Amino acid sequence: MIDILFCGNAGVFDGVLTCMLSVIRRTSSHEPITLHLFTMDLSYLDPKYTPVTDEQTAFLQEVLQDYNKKSRVIRYDVTDHYKQYFSGCPNEGAYCSPYTLIRLFADLIEGIPDKLLYLDTDIMFNRDIMLLWNTDISKYEYAAANDHYGKYLIHPRYINAGVILFNMKRCRETGLFEKARGWIQRKKLTFADQSAIIRSTTKKKLLPQRYNDQKFLHKHTIIRHFSKRLFWLPYPHTDNIKQYNVEKVHSVFRYHQFDDILDEYLKLKEEFNKRSRDV
Repeated sequence: MIDILFCGNAGVFDGVLTCMLSVIRRTSSHEPITLHLFTMDLSYLDPKYTPVTDEQTAFLQEVLQDYNKKSRVIRYDVTDHYKQYFSGCPNEGAYCSPYTLIRLFADLIEGIPDKLLYLDTDIMFNRDIMLLWNTDISKYEYAAANDHYGKYLIHPRYINAGVILFNMKRCRETGLFEKARGWIQRKKLTFADQSAIIRSTTKKKLLPQRYNDQKFLHKHTIIRHFSKRLFWLPYPHTDNIKQYNVEKVHSVFRYHQFDDILDEYLKLKEEFNKRSRDV
């Protein structure tokens, strides 16, 4: 069983769907997959902060089970955990949204396995997920790759927390998540949950950049992370192009390696929208 964790509100549906499709279409394994979805209702803070819906969850599971009937999608409502630990905390206005914080509840949720792959929803697998999943982390709390910019600007071993393979058994023993929640509760951090995880780490395994490539797509790239990045032309600027912005993926990045996945995504998204209209 491959266990993957995503976190977010109803707006992450496109990201989860495209990432999930890339996992399925780029793996040679027939191993079943469990997608764990942490979500919550914070619409009292922002009308957009609504949880992943039953319809979205059911559709994702339907697509996933076309790959393997034993695969499943499990949604967890962590609203009560958020209110208990983070409501009104210094990081509630995090750089992305409060939903970036909720993976820090992974040690509190019943049924979370001893090995768990956390992924941001702006991720695409270019190669087989088993290249990452089979990484030996028995002596570490987690494995992660450098942050593309942070390794130059902050520290040579500064990691990007968008792709983390957790050894949950070791994390529970060292209290990594508990310590990270403490940081979030006490101090405003530049990168909120990422900073809290880094400050709470006892021992990590540093992966090559190809496991979380935030700027380029090479043949050896295993994961392309479509995070905000710097462009020099036609003038220095940043842009935040996600993988489901298909037109920009073609016109700006000139990527066509994911066309099979993105074509399937567009058809599935239309099918989902049609079902929603017919309800």
